[in-house]
Amino acid sequence: MIESLHIEDLGVIEEADLPLSRGLTALTGETGAGKTMVLTSLGLLLGQRAETTIVRTGAERSLVEGAFLVDPDSRAASRAIEAGADLDDDLLLASRTVPSTGRSRAYLGGRSVPASVLSEVGGRLVSVHGQADQLRLRSAAAQRAALDSLGGPDHAALCRRYSQAYQARRQAAQELQDWQSSAQVRAAEVAQLRTWLEALEEVDPRSGEDRDLTAEAERLDHAEDLRRAATGARTALSGEESAAGQEPDVVSLIAHAHRSLAAESDRDPALAELAARTQRLGIDAADIAAELGDYLSSLSADPARLARVQDRRGELARACREIGGPQEQLDDVDALLAWGERAAARLAELDGPQDTATVLAERLTAADEELADVGNELSRARHLLAEHLEQAVTAELEGLEMRGARLVVALDRLDEPGPTGVESVALELVSHPGAPALPLGRGASGGELSRIMLALEVVLADAAASARPSTHTRTLVFDEIDAGVGGRAAREIGRRLARLARHHQVIVVTHLAQVAAWADTHLVVRKETVSLPLTDPATGLEPPAGTPEPALRESSEERQENVRKFGPGRTRTQVFVVEGQERERELARMLSGHEDSQAAVRHAAELLQEAVVGQSEP
Repeated sequence: MIESLHIEDLGVIEEADLPLSRGLTALTGETGAGKTMVLTSLGLLLGQRAETTIVRTGAERSLVEGAFLVDPDSRAASRAIEAGADLDDDLLLASRTVPSTGRSRAYLGGRSVPASVLSEVGGRLVSVHGQADQLRLRSAAAQRAALDSLGGPDHAALCRRYSQAYQARRQAAQELQDWQSSAQVRAAEVAQLRTWLEALEEVDPRSGEDRDLTAEAERLDHAEDLRRAATGARTALSGEESAAGQEPDVVSLIAHAHRSLAAESDRDPALAELAARTQRLGIDAADIAAELGDYLSSLSADPARLARVQDRRGELARACREIGGPQEQLDDVDALLAWGERAAARLAELDGPQDTATVLAERLTAADEELADVGNELSRARHLLAEHLEQAVTAELEGLEMRGARLVVALDRLDEPGPTGVESVALELVSHPGAPALPLGRGASGGELSRIMLALEVVLADAAASARPSTHTRTLVFDEIDAGVGGRAAREIGRRLARLARHHQVIVVTHLAQVAAWADTHLVVRKETVSLPLTDPATGLEPPAGTPEPALRESSEERQENVRKFGPGRTRTQVFVVEGQERERELARMLSGHEDSQAAVRHAAELLQEAVVGQSEP
């Protein structure tokens, strides 16, 4: 809801502060007093286009500021925070400045934002219903939303289920279509995978084979160096068997050391321990010498074997480079084998025993069945809601002096399920018995459309209040909804506005006392002409209030110049809250055109008393 509205230099309004209550606020005043400017200021806060012509003559810019109470968990608050606005608990400040030249600027929660953001946020907080602002009623989406909102949370959950089923069906259809349209691409992929897998099968690598071949090639390529190293080591350990008179070898020297120690080991345990260690050392040296002999026996310098190893290494390197295509980087045989496993799985998916097209078709069939089931359930629920809405709104229209008029909710089955249901929703009006049902935009005048909107809002507000009570109310603005009516119809409009104000903040611009009498807060817009003040000769400025006129000395020439520049006076509009006798006098003016007419004042008092009694009724 709107907590307050501040206006500066907008049209004929010099400065005004509008305190707005939670209930029904009536805005009244003479024709041309500036009520339109109040609605224009609200429109600026709702992101409407700003024209420089609305700036008050002589002012540099117009300013409109508003304080909104919002639910911190609402979509409006989320959008405001997303735009960078700051919320003070549940208070959101918005402002708009319109310079006399240049572009307007919008602010939300202390942050500069595009006017479109004001429109997005304000559209969720305020609804304006005037004879030129009934696009909401004429929108098919809005009419469907109005019908669905009547069903409360359970119906909203059903609408979400349908939306999910529709999206699932759409995705299943898209996947099948993509599969069918990509048949040629898949066939090319299958052929390429088969070629690469056949090449891999022909190479037949084993895990780690490239590393083993690299090591073998290194040995073959340096066989003589390895032989000399192994021979020298074995000779040092155990000597040459065929050599005579050779130098002592390690094994013989260790054996001699062991015999020397063993001969005296019985006499000293420490010496015995050293003898045992020397024996083990001799065994290790002999074993190493034997293994070096075996190594020398196996060591080969076969050039043919080296050539075969190098050929195999080249074959494996080409397989890693060519198989899989340039998009794959296969650094070794293990990576090549891993790619082969992935390629085989992909080939099975594309051309294996599992028929993907059949699976996707079955999935689409299941999605169609689910969508049909939920769609039929939603359709049955909407038919019940349509019957209730027709009866409730038609009853309200009777009270609004549209006797014989009847609301019709047309539900026409679609050829194919749509994103919001299996039928279209259209609100139509039968203006009188025997007349055809016509769309609201064609079957109702501006005044009738406003009353239909009021009837709809009342019915929907009652349903919403019973389903989801909330401390944060929405603001509904009705601009001259009572145009072309009077008497009993006007009283019924006031009664329904007051009823609607139990659940929403309602602001109504009206010329009828029968409507304004039901308001909780009564604001009066008054236009007045202020004579140009004399100027202080010492400063050339307006004197302080209360300065006696003889103290002013303005020459006739100066006075004539001021009148030439500014006219004989200036016009300004102010907004006042009226209560008690002042309110009775305003209602009397609206009734008779004379605020001092005693008969009109008595009638005004009767209207106020009638409204008080009516407000107390359930």
